[in-house]
Amino acid sequence: MYLIVIILACVYNSSTQKSYLMAVATSLAFLLLLSLRVAAETEFIFNGFSDTENNLTLEGASIIKPTGLLKLTNRSQNVIGHAFYHQPIQMFDNIQPNASSFATSFVFAINPPSIGRGGYGLAFTLAPSTKFPGADAGHYLGLVNQSNDGVPLNRIFVVEFDTVKGYRDSADTEGNHIGINVNGLNSIKSEPAAYYENGTDVKDEFNLASGIAIHAWIEYDGAKQVVNVTVAPFTVEKPWKPLMSVGIDLTHILKQTMNMYVGFSAATGEKSSSDHYILGWSFATNGVAPPLNDSQLPEPPPMEKGSSSLSPLVKSLIGALCGVTFILFVILFFSSMCKRYRSFESLEAWELVCPRRFRYRDLHTATNGFKESEIIGVGGFGSVYKGVLPSTGNEVAVKKVVRSSIHGMREYAAEIESLGKLRHKNLVNLQGWCKKKDDLLIIYDYIPNGSLDYLLFNPVGNFVLDWYQRFNIIKGIAAGLLYLHEEWEQVVIHRDVKTSNVLIDADMNARLGDFGLARLYDHGQLSYTTNLVGTIGYIAPELTRTSKASTSSDVYAYGVLLLEVVSGRRPIGLDQFFLVDWVIECYQLNQILDAVDPKLNSVHVVEEVELVLKLGLLCTHHRPDARPTMRQVIRYLNHDDPLPDTSDWGSMSGSGSRFLETICSNNNITTSYNLSSSIEMTSSSIEAGR
Repeated sequence: MYLIVIILACVYNSSTQKSYLMAVATSLAFLLLLSLRVAAETEFIFNGFSDTENNLTLEGASIIKPTGLLKLTNRSQNVIGHAFYHQPIQMFDNIQPNASSFATSFVFAINPPSIGRGGYGLAFTLAPSTKFPGADAGHYLGLVNQSNDGVPLNRIFVVEFDTVKGYRDSADTEGNHIGINVNGLNSIKSEPAAYYENGTDVKDEFNLASGIAIHAWIEYDGAKQVVNVTVAPFTVEKPWKPLMSVGIDLTHILKQTMNMYVGFSAATGEKSSSDHYILGWSFATNGVAPPLNDSQLPEPPPMEKGSSSLSPLVKSLIGALCGVTFILFVILFFSSMCKRYRSFESLEAWELVCPRRFRYRDLHTATNGFKESEIIGVGGFGSVYKGVLPSTGNEVAVKKVVRSSIHGMREYAAEIESLGKLRHKNLVNLQGWCKKKDDLLIIYDYIPNGSLDYLLFNPVGNFVLDWYQRFNIIKGIAAGLLYLHEEWEQVVIHRDVKTSNVLIDADMNARLGDFGLARLYDHGQLSYTTNLVGTIGYIAPELTRTSKASTSSDVYAYGVLLLEVVSGRRPIGLDQFFLVDWVIECYQLNQILDAVDPKLNSVHVVEEVELVLKLGLLCTHHRPDARPTMRQVIRYLNHDDPLPDTSDWGSMSGSGSRFLETICSNNNITTSYNLSSSIEMTSSSIEAGR
């Protein structure tokens, strides 16, 4: 091209028709530049994938169904599926030194199993190759593995549609978010799956793994170096505003390899698997992706069910029984509706227990639309968000109970009924509640310093709780438990006393929270609770035999907490370490002060430390009748009464390991997760605990 321009310029200098040749040279140069630019542009569209085998490179579990669906994975464990456009695409602009602009539009569907959890998701991918040697399934979505995740030499751009949380964490939980990644699966930015309602800043969230068709648009402006990601259910028009708009320069990714491949990757996990489908796809560089033809796209697949192995006779019997059941249902219909109505009215009666009912709109605004960045705690019954009420500017903690969970509604009712009338300076106060469709919300005071567990074991910087603060905290917890056990109109058994459920306010005073497992009964009566619940390490030994919680079992958990606060050690540690057994050994060797937290640097009141350690042993006595009441505990802490002499503390030695084995072998236990947040939530792993 440049040679032609030079030749024409030379002719220009020696010819009398200078103006004419100059115009021709300029035109030819412009046309050549334009042709090279156009040659770099790519555009394609697939309204379904029938007869497209020659246009796609499929690997792993990916197949094209007869209906035209591109199926990336099946529901097998730890499988990977890749589908890429067969030709490399020039992703560098020949005129500008930046990465080329591109746009893509595709429709996908994710079908989880009818039983169990789905996972892990799919990803739109821009990569220098269609092969990813050593890539892992699960969270890595078949693109990278633990060793090369985030390595710049990967040169990949990823937009993930993730249905499982827990990336780089020890536990997987349900997820529903979209992330923008470079060179790995650590997102530069991520948002819960949602779209903006037309003309407003209100976001409507939806479930990626619902089996419905979902439309996604990804657009990169090479000049402005901005990527926009928009997503919505297929039945919704393209939202007016992207879900995410992130400034990012892809030039460094494409600098070494100008030709890139575009496509999709999906993966399942060891315990979570879903079917991942692509219904249609269009792509273009330096322009807008061609619109998909809705009428030509295949239908999203229905939820698959396992084949039946029942004989025709059994099926007939089942059909007859179903018919009889239907007739009975019709007969009992009105009675059932009346019961449901009365049940609904009883829920509305919660307003009598806790009069203040918040507006959902105010809570949505207070928490920035329940944004993930506002989450301060997560448990099996939902998440806790920090919020600022728009009307007053007051900070609150908003617990969002998952109504679809087995015990979500029961948890919601129990916590309101337990906390609705309770008022004490050492308890987390309930401010109000809100119920809108499937959203069940409980609003508490916001406690700024987080949990006692967090301050003991994960403090910020070099902060250490001094002895004065620790002694004041354990006295405050005792006062709160005394109120629950004896001073309120009913007996309240907390059933989950632990450091992560003790919150510390701005004045370093203790507040006991999380009443999701609490039970109430009248004074003078016995507790009829028979399900074993709590956190391993804090559960009284007698609960493994009777499963009947009592005020004495709360005292046991409080005793473990006392030893934990003084020693700075968790109840159970590595190498068969049991805090109670260890303190007993120190006591037997007349070296009980060896159990003091070394972070205190010996700055403490010896008499008070000995008192608290011995009181902790007394509260964790293996015989419930030997444990003090909370009123007696407070008298001991205030030096109103001396501690009693107990000669058989040593008989507990070695009981910790045997007790833990009993706990772990019990199939009817409800445990709770420790959370370091301003509000803590208890989650059920097996049983309801009601």
